[in-house]
Amino acid sequence: MTVPAALAPSASHPEGSRGRLYPEPESASRNPFQRDRDRIIHSAAFRRLEYKTQVFVNHEGDFFRTRLTHSLEVSQIARSICRSLGLNEDLAEALALAHDLGHPPFGHAGEDALKEVASPFGGFDHNAQSLRVVTALERRYARFDGLNLTWETLEGVVKHNGPLTGAGAGSGLPLAIAEYAETHDLELDTHAGPEAQVAALSDDIAYNNHDIDDGLRAGLFTLEDLRDVPLVGPMFAVVEQAYPGLDESRLIHEAVRRLIGHMVGDLVEETQRRIAEANPASAEDIRRLGRPVVAFSDEMQEHDRSLKAFLFDHMYRHYKLNRMTSKARRVVRDLFQLLLDDPGCLPTEWRASAGSPGTAETARVVTDYVAGMTDRYALDEHKQLFDLQSRSS
Repeated sequence: MTVPAALAPSASHPEGSRGRLYPEPESASRNPFQRDRDRIIHSAAFRRLEYKTQVFVNHEGDFFRTRLTHSLEVSQIARSICRSLGLNEDLAEALALAHDLGHPPFGHAGEDALKEVASPFGGFDHNAQSLRVVTALERRYARFDGLNLTWETLEGVVKHNGPLTGAGAGSGLPLAIAEYAETHDLELDTHAGPEAQVAALSDDIAYNNHDIDDGLRAGLFTLEDLRDVPLVGPMFAVVEQAYPGLDESRLIHEAVRRLIGHMVGDLVEETQRRIAEANPASAEDIRRLGRPVVAFSDEMQEHDRSLKAFLFDHMYRHYKLNRMTSKARRVVRDLFQLLLDDPGCLPTEWRASAGSPGTAETARVVTDYVAGMTDRYALDEHKQLFDLQSRSS
């Protein structure tokens, strides 16, 4: 791939940033997007990703991905793609590192359970919760709550999967986004800038491929099961032909790294074609196109759908994972309901913000508290609150 010498016209240029909600002096050594990245890395929410489920609950094995290692893999892929396209690597890195900050414990099982129990009080959405984390829940700075990130980073956190219609309370938007939109316009009805679009598809590339790796190593499916999966089966066959007798661990790694490279190459080529066709003069032109500019080819989109279907059938719905996720959902439901009914059981700093039992005010605090838990902290809290012989800490 050719490495551009400078940012393309359609990139997000740091000197053109729309700035921060709370104005701050510029750094002498870092551009605004680099500062965003650093604030995200130093946040408490980012550190907690180390003990949050990607697919496997954290204690199930040391070698499986967590939300933290997943975010780092997304970041690496996003930077590589942006470098090839002349887009802003720093902004893409910040978005990749921030995209999962709002995920609750226990992965999608935890999110599904939290959506269910919070539905009478505005529901739960992990993208909206990521926005809430970086604009309200991180409380580290003297002058403001949140991280006071640039407009471009906040926009990408909210819109990396596409435009959101409507604005304001009662619009159908997730509550946290609707509330924030009332005071800070992130132009929810347009597509995000190009770096956010890159981060979104880097997420797809990362989790599709590391789930192949983790699923094989966990014994949820076999190499033989993958033979008929388009792109994936042939790639493993190519590696086996090139390296006869290669041990399975090296075979998996070699095939997966080639799959990542192939998907990245396809995305770069298709995106270059779309950019040439649209001829955008700025990141703003990308937002106003009315369609994504960062995309896979039609063929790769078919391969992506086939792989997702395979992983759904053979991994995400495997009975071993079903048993784990059933327990995880029960833990989240139990914690939410008990704390909603008895907010006096919340830690002191959280109890101070809660209202009366069963109210929407208390539900918001409980949702924030439970969503911020790591897997192991949620399990510990559940044990302390429901096991009569457990000592309270």
